[in-house]
Amino acid sequence: MRRFFIAASLALAFPLTSLAAPVTVAGVKYDDTAQVANSKLQLNGAGLRLKAIFKVYTAALYLPAKATTPDAVIAQPGPKRMHIVMLREINAAELGKLFARGMEDNAPRDEFSKSVAGVMAMSDIFFQYKKLGAGDSFTVDWVPGTGTVITVNGKVAGQPIKEPEFYSALLKIWLGKSPADSLLKENLLGRTAD
Repeated sequence: MRRFFIAASLALAFPLTSLAAPVTVAGVKYDDTAQVANSKLQLNGAGLRLKAIFKVYTAALYLPAKATTPDAVIAQPGPKRMHIVMLREINAAELGKLFARGMEDNAPRDEFSKSVAGVMAMSDIFFQYKKLGAGDSFTVDWVPGTGTVITVNGKVAGQPIKEPEFYSALLKIWLGKSPADSLLKENLLGRTAD
């Protein structure tokens, strides 16, 4: 009986609602935290990228602290992570080109011009992979003092991209004024449920 009261007291002191739970989007589970550069990040939001009626990929944004606006996400200091899991096969070189176009469409001209070397490096990384299939994943981490680190299926790909403007421009693919998917933007910002 005593154990019951201790367990009940603990449950009241630490209700389950205070514990963050993983999020599942289109069958892909995203943990509530991620470790980047010795920092524990929290899941800001996750959602699904649709093109017409097709599910293309899921994406999750991890930050040091929750943020609900694009400006707050980009201005936030410290490491950041965008994690993407493919839901269908896509030509990786084409995906790299789409990302480059999304950056150019959403970043101010001076920011994009400072990102060109990074865009070329990212395109080279995706070109090497030829295709990404359903279940393949990649992360794009911002690591202060190191730069943007791209990891494909758990393996670091290429060299870090040093320019901070590159990571900001990259985030604007999903969070900019002309995002790849408006509902995904809202989900990444934690403003709607998927």
